[in-house]
Amino acid sequence: MSTDQIVTRFAPSPTGYLHIGGARTALFNWLYARGRGGKFLLRIEDTDRARSTPEATQAILKGLDWLGLDYDGEVISQFDRADRHAEVAHQMLTSGHAYKCFATQDEIQAFRDAARAEGKSTLYQSPWRDADPATHPDAPYVVRLKAPREGVTVIRDQVQGDVTIRNDQLDDMICLRSDGTPTYMLAVVVDDHDMGVTHAIRGDDHLNNAARQQLVYEAMGWDVPVWAHIPLIHGPDGKKLSKRHGALGVEEYQAMGYPARAMRNYLARLGWSHGDDEFFTDEQALAWFDLKGIGKSPARFDFKKLDNLSGQHLAVMDDDEVLAELDAFLAATGQNPLQSQQRQLLSDAMPVLKTGAKTFPQLLEKATFATASRPIEPDEKSAKSLDEVSRGILKELTPQLQNASWNRDTLEGILNGLAEAHGTKFGKLAAPLRAALAGRAVTPSVFDMMLVLGRDETVARLKDASA
Repeated sequence: MSTDQIVTRFAPSPTGYLHIGGARTALFNWLYARGRGGKFLLRIEDTDRARSTPEATQAILKGLDWLGLDYDGEVISQFDRADRHAEVAHQMLTSGHAYKCFATQDEIQAFRDAARAEGKSTLYQSPWRDADPATHPDAPYVVRLKAPREGVTVIRDQVQGDVTIRNDQLDDMICLRSDGTPTYMLAVVVDDHDMGVTHAIRGDDHLNNAARQQLVYEAMGWDVPVWAHIPLIHGPDGKKLSKRHGALGVEEYQAMGYPARAMRNYLARLGWSHGDDEFFTDEQALAWFDLKGIGKSPARFDFKKLDNLSGQHLAVMDDDEVLAELDAFLAATGQNPLQSQQRQLLSDAMPVLKTGAKTFPQLLEKATFATASRPIEPDEKSAKSLDEVSRGILKELTPQLQNASWNRDTLEGILNGLAEAHGTKFGKLAAPLRAALAGRAVTPSVFDMMLVLGRDETVARLKDASA
């Protein structure tokens, strides 16, 4: 096979959201192609008209967009290519690699019942396989691939190793139905060939399909792509990933507040490794990703690891990138966009907010002091610290701050001096200050908040709280 340019593809069925397993498959294909200057293509396998919906297609596109997985060219619709798939089936008929089968469903069922009764294989063996075309009736037929009956088919898989399947275990699969529509098994091969796909990286639930699909490549004299069947994702308990484990649409991870770059990092580590590296950038992933690093065992989804990576990425992201993703998070969750003054305060506070937060909701909770408007309404827990004594101390503090130099050293000196004058430690002052400035019991440091808010807003909030 010529591999002048690597071409990979992601080919989801539009029957629902882009789930986490599909997102990882897309990511692996994207990393492999983009890291080698190749093409990453997108095909929507929408031949199942009863279950395919435009809404699901949009959800898939939206999920890929959020994850930052850009694709080359137009989105290919498998359904729109039905005539081309049928053309290939007829070419195989002409070349003798396929045949018309006129067997009815009742006849096929009778064959299987008899085989089962005799303890034989129930793989259907059509009496029309070697029939003289002249004897063909004028009746509906399907087009079946004429699979070899002897020998073996070997799938040379970059993840699973060589997988050998005895040809007597393969049936003469249907390529065209009796109504002339192509089957999925044929369509996939024709589309991958016509799109120039060099590497088929997909879930290992397709491994059995590969043997049958490889026969179509061979029948047409086409290059077989490099196979790479990746293990599925399991839950923490080792069972197949389900919704209770976190088998959600990727848009739900955006709504939970994970940055896209953290999601890419985490998904890359689900089943692939580069030494002991856990945290890495997109640039590193593109440079490092290869098929040899993919393990054979199912990966286990772990929210704790995702949270940990998410926190690390938030800490090193540029402030502008955080704000841009924050905007997208607010929009995705139906929340009000940031006002210009809030955005400026958030931007000023970002060095304080990024450290320790693992998700955007956590970051916004830390940022309450910056996004809140006067008068600050303390929550139940922080309100308890605003007793009469505390209010009196805040009232005493306010005039000392009005003409002070607004830097950390000066502020620390004033607050520590006030605490000492009242025979207490600064820690005792911190709680009412948090309540006055943020309305919360848990906040960034008092000094960080005062420096971000500035003199006028700090003094105004303290006056409100001590009134």
